Amino acid sequence: MNSGTMLNAYPDSLGGTLTDIAALLEKPELQGAFRSFYILPSVFTTDLDRGFSVISYDLDKQLTSPGDMDRLRALGMDLKLDFILNHLSVQSPQFQDMIQKGEASEYRDFFINWNKFWEGRGQMTEAGYIQPDEQYIQDMFFRKPGLPILMVQFPDGREVPYWNTFYQEVKTDPETGKRSYLGQMDVNIQSPLVWQYYEEVLDKLASYGASIVRLDAFGYASKIPGRRNFMNEPETWEILERIRQMAEKRGLTLLPEIHAAYGEGSYKTLAQKGYMSYDFFLPGLLIDAIENHDAGYLIRWAREQKENDIRCVNMLGCHDGIPLLDLKGLVPDERIQGLIDLIVSRGGLIKNLHGKKNMYYQVNATYFSALGCDEKKLLLARALQLFMPGKPQVWYLDLFAGENDIEAVRRGGEAGHKEINRTNLTADEISRRLQWPIVQKQLALLKMRNTCPAFGFDAEMRIRQEAGGNLRIIWENRGKRAVLVANLETYDFTVQAD
Repeated sequence: MNSGTMLNAYPDSLGGTLTDIAALLEKPELQGAFRSFYILPSVFTTDLDRGFSVISYDLDKQLTSPGDMDRLRALGMDLKLDFILNHLSVQSPQFQDMIQKGEASEYRDFFINWNKFWEGRGQMTEAGYIQPDEQYIQDMFFRKPGLPILMVQFPDGREVPYWNTFYQEVKTDPETGKRSYLGQMDVNIQSPLVWQYYEEVLDKLASYGASIVRLDAFGYASKIPGRRNFMNEPETWEILERIRQMAEKRGLTLLPEIHAAYGEGSYKTLAQKGYMSYDFFLPGLLIDAIENHDAGYLIRWAREQKENDIRCVNMLGCHDGIPLLDLKGLVPDERIQGLIDLIVSRGGLIKNLHGKKNMYYQVNATYFSALGCDEKKLLLARALQLFMPGKPQVWYLDLFAGENDIEAVRRGGEAGHKEINRTNLTADEISRRLQWPIVQKQLALLKMRNTCPAFGFDAEMRIRQEAGGNLRIIWENRGKRAVLVANLETYDFTVQAD
């Protein structure tokens, strides 16, 4: 995998379709700014969660045209696509077959029958599902309040509970009593059909020309009674290794996604096992360094990455939010809380983790708004990101200095908090923003990062904080040199690159 910059966007984020994005990237203003493109999964046939509830991995014909992928690769960009390992939409052919045929369906074990899973480990309730004994669920990790169950109506009228970690929505027709569903149903990795399905998905992603495959929610795939059921060990690593072998046969590189506190050390385990990972620490560390005029924690993390050959994709913003729980163990809790309070005071929204107060998974805000809509701070954050170890991923709305979209949050209803940072930009709006100095300066930095040979996963890096609030970062590789001197008091910086 190359270490050049990567654009991150939905297929309809910039102009309305993937064809529009290809045309945008062909413009002189953006040519050379990116070497990779992470296209979020709404490019597939999906129905919920802005793409992360996959019906099938066929391309959505309303958002992309034949040849779009080839056109993007012709610009010299690698493609990164999602593989949502843990779940499928209730609208998927597999789930629909089960609903229509019940026990006669070949897919009856493709998903996780809750009662079969917990048989002998709890008591049957009047509602028709087993309530597991406390000893088996006391350490379980749930993403939402209550048991992760969707009651599914079989053709014979029976109500059968199936495992549903994430979203669900059930509607019943008052006249016919017929039930319809939306939801993301967990697949059963004990089923040979699921592994056959995994092979088919990887074949399809490779056929689109992908070189990088992001594994979404893979940490939830292993489920064992009495265990945490998130990152179960060693089972999760065994699943990941099996997927890696399948991917390598197709020329695909895996990028597993794990949100976990620094203190848990999951990032170390990934590196030791030879995987790249996401640098979910950097977004919070950069805000901490800029707002507190202190790069101590940032320097510590950069040195650890280089000393231990921890290879990451780093970022400022993304489609989810600004992760702060991940900083626990690296940054003091009171300092993390200070960052949360600051971003919330600037319009950010708090997402509590599975209903428990004071367990913050992330704060939803655009990165520009999180920095107080200060252009000097945003430009400094981008420069620092590009000089930190890793492959820089760029959220499209950060590039165009997007602010919190509160109206989109209101339109999104109960689950609308993430829409604060997902505003689609029209072609006219993009043309207007391309004239903004903050956008032009970011593009210049991105082009520098891609063309300067001083950078790379194996290049030498030195970082130190100097008197007067200056942070100096030096990269050297193959006789070439790049230097960033950034003042954390004034937010001014200089870049010198061979």
